[in-house]
Amino acid sequence: MMTEKITRRDMIRTTAVASAGLYLGTASSSRAEQSPNEKLNIACIGIGGRGRDNLNGVKSQNIVALCDVDESRGGKSFGQFPKAQRFVDYRKMLDELDKSIDAVVVSTPDHTHFHPSMLAMSMGKHLYCEKPMAHSVWEVREMTNMAAKMKVATQLGVQRHTLQNMHRSVEIVQAGLIGDVSEVHCWVGGDRGMPKVPNDKPEIPAGLNWDLWLGPASFRPYHKTYCPYGWRFWWDFGTGETGNWGCHILDIPYWALGLTYPNRAEGSGPPIHALTTPKSMTTMLHFPEQNVDLHWYHAKSGPPILKQLGMSPKGMNTLFIGSKGNLLTGFSKLKLYPEEKFADIKRPEKSIPNSPGFYNEWFASCKGGEMATCDFSYSGPLSETVLLANAAYRSGGGFDWDAKNLKSSGNDKAPQFLTSEFRKGWEV
Repeated sequence: MMTEKITRRDMIRTTAVASAGLYLGTASSSRAEQSPNEKLNIACIGIGGRGRDNLNGVKSQNIVALCDVDESRGGKSFGQFPKAQRFVDYRKMLDELDKSIDAVVVSTPDHTHFHPSMLAMSMGKHLYCEKPMAHSVWEVREMTNMAAKMKVATQLGVQRHTLQNMHRSVEIVQAGLIGDVSEVHCWVGGDRGMPKVPNDKPEIPAGLNWDLWLGPASFRPYHKTYCPYGWRFWWDFGTGETGNWGCHILDIPYWALGLTYPNRAEGSGPPIHALTTPKSMTTMLHFPEQNVDLHWYHAKSGPPILKQLGMSPKGMNTLFIGSKGNLLTGFSKLKLYPEEKFADIKRPEKSIPNSPGFYNEWFASCKGGEMATCDFSYSGPLSETVLLANAAYRSGGGFDWDAKNLKSSGNDKAPQFLTSEFRKGWEV
């Protein structure tokens, strides 16, 4: 896996050339073993867009440092916390404030989740990371292993895990109300993707450190189609609508069925573009332990099975097919089919407790409490599945998957989409 490991001090010395070496020694001393009422010292990396939302989610704690490669985009957040130290380079921040930081929040584009997250965890910092956990299956597994090794509290930004309707859906499935589930169909609507490849080279906006924004990705000239938001639809930076929504939606069957790792991935869709993510796609992942086929679609009008069964996709995103009936559900409502069969049926007693708050779960875990509900031990396999779906589409077909050894077989194109290559200076 990681072939070269250099010390954190060596890494900081080479900041000028954007070294991203990882310190894998013993964890630094931390304030995090404290009373439940004592506040955590938190540093946030990426504070514009979704990062601003996460910053507001953790502001009840001590915000000691803020880092963003775009000083203009981060301006509002910088102004909101005038006492927090400001940084452009997260490596400098972690080095200078090592003893002062208990936990880190990473809210950067997908391609820059891995490096700051691994460095923070290797230093013994607790971690909240935006979804999907990272940019490749290999990166996700490395992060999952690092979290376990360093025994840090983690939480993936799958905040819809706290929704009441999701809880009720999980209870219905786990109570056996619809019988044995053989297949699940999940989808996200819309047709975002495949942006036009730019041919102009505008100036880099004032305040943006473009080289640090690129981080480990191959160099290319700045363009507004990539930054600040369009990166999501470029393979070098993002993971498309599947990465954007997959962790939120697949969380429902993952939780309800106790899924972990699939052993088969298949994918199809529009012609594959080497640079940009698709406007639609169809994938299937088989889970041998539960003998379940999990179908994932990026489909403007929902998957074909809904039309076949006379169901509407409106407000829904997941369909469980069971031996005794079907459950159609989403984030805010659910419906059991056949309707006449379930009209008067008693639903299971509520067994899933209300969350104290998604961020509060993580705070408590950082302070020695119970593991957060979307700790990496749960959300790591979930993130890997999302990225396997992308790999199946990009490789133009299916492949068998050996999750234990991170090995694909049956498709020579698949391996390149399962690992990561980092540009010079960012190798690990």
